[in-house]
Amino acid sequence: MLRIAVPNKGMLSEPSWNLLQEAGYRLRSNSRQLVVEDPDNGIELFYLRPLDIAVYVGRGTVDVGITGRDLLLNSGTEAMETMALGYGASTFRFAAPNESDITALADIDGKRVASSYDKLVHDYLESRGIHADIIHLDGAVESSVHLGVADLIADVVSTGTTLRNAGLRIFADPILHSEAILIRSPRLAEGNDELKILSRRLKGVLTAHSYVLMDYDIPVEKVSAAVAITPGFESPTVAPLHDSQWAAVRVMVPRAQVNKLMDDLYEVGARAIIVTAIQASRM
Repeated sequence: MLRIAVPNKGMLSEPSWNLLQEAGYRLRSNSRQLVVEDPDNGIELFYLRPLDIAVYVGRGTVDVGITGRDLLLNSGTEAMETMALGYGASTFRFAAPNESDITALADIDGKRVASSYDKLVHDYLESRGIHADIIHLDGAVESSVHLGVADLIADVVSTGTTLRNAGLRIFADPILHSEAILIRSPRLAEGNDELKILSRRLKGVLTAHSYVLMDYDIPVEKVSAAVAITPGFESPTVAPLHDSQWAAVRVMVPRAQVNKLMDDLYEVGARAIIVTAIQASRM
């Protein structure tokens, strides 16, 4: 039975639960459940603190888990990224006071950096030959400069509003682009059958989120031009219609490109274009 760790709270929790549910797995029925057995699908779900998931997976106590790439790298464990899941995106950046002369990466040398991700920051700076005093704080790191604990911070940034309100400005390149990922234990073979089933199901759900089915009619002589516009996930289905001058095309297309594709198809003579959401997919 495959043992899977999922976040019990935080911004990755609900999207992770929804992903697993859409993939056909059983979830807990109340918030007090810490373990859920799903014998029909050959898994056990463990609801754990997001900060701890990489540790459990890295030690092999749990086979796989869903966590953030930033949390994995900061854990220092042997857990390995298996698949990016496409949600929970964030950027990890340096920020210094507006009036500070710290404006480039080299300026961090010898300074105090406050962060909740001390190992990640230490490794990043060390790999670039920069030595700094990394101060670990569990939260609200933007207050550390004002209180005189640090000279600058390294933290997750979304809009940057919190940093601006604290009198801080972002500088230098991003330390890391993070998102939700599936990780596995080094003790679990990459070709493990249960892991392959899980990965295939998750990819199917992610594909269903990213693609839609597009159906349209096209004059037979324009089929090649239309198919060039919508080559599809693999290859479109082309079927003859009762009127031999027309053909019907069904194809999977990226959801984000639908409007442009419809415009392009109308230009080459397509008609009766219908777009349908994909409810489920098994890759």
